[in-house]
Amino acid sequence: MQTNAHTGTCIDEVADGIYRINTPLRTEGIPGGFNLSQYLIVDDEPMVFHAGWRRWFPFVSEAISKVIPLHSIRHVGYSHFEGDESGAVNEFLGVAPEAVPFASYISVMTSLTDFAVRPARALGDGEEFSTGKKTWQWIYTPHVPHGWDCGILFDKTSGTLLCGDLFTQGGADTPPVTESEILSASEALRKPLDYYAHATNTTSILERLASLNPKTLACQHGSAYRGDGAALLRELAAILEKEQRI
Repeated sequence: MQTNAHTGTCIDEVADGIYRINTPLRTEGIPGGFNLSQYLIVDDEPMVFHAGWRRWFPFVSEAISKVIPLHSIRHVGYSHFEGDESGAVNEFLGVAPEAVPFASYISVMTSLTDFAVRPARALGDGEEFSTGKKTWQWIYTPHVPHGWDCGILFDKTSGTLLCGDLFTQGGADTPPVTESEILSASEALRKPLDYYAHATNTTSILERLASLNPKTLACQHGSAYRGDGAALLRELAAILEKEQRI
């Protein structure tokens, strides 16, 4: 559902209670353009994952308000401390008086404690919390794909992995969710941009994520993928492992 004709922002449900808020980005740097997504979790305690850029908050919040009242948000988090993930944290805290910001222990220690206008929750690796009907697990993924503080969320209830910059796909007009493989499009962008950290623990972390058997991969850039997420993660791991040996 398009919520802003000027920016092209849309909000669509891609898994049970999980909404993708996507805005296209026309840029000369990436052929076909780019796109950014935030995810809204509609539950007893609503959550936003990836706060997005601060300057985009007006139309991102506009999209959210079509689904739930902004003041009802209780959790605001991100994968790693970057403008497109954490820039609007304080804007969300400003409209949601009971919301608590969260990130990995490392991110809270190094960045969020100073940045956020409200005390932040530091999540440890494997830590679980509930938003009501959904149970979430925080997976610490340092340097995968990048960022010392990086981590992602897994919805144990629906099998959805909020996988951040993994499987980033270009394009300014990507469908909300697809059952077609997304690895080819992701690899077409990863190789020239080289945004992975080339960490030695990459394949073991990807295998850990695959062992969760995710049914949906909710990507921050590009379409969410519905299908055998474990197979896709293992295929990516094999490609990266081969590159490390070269």
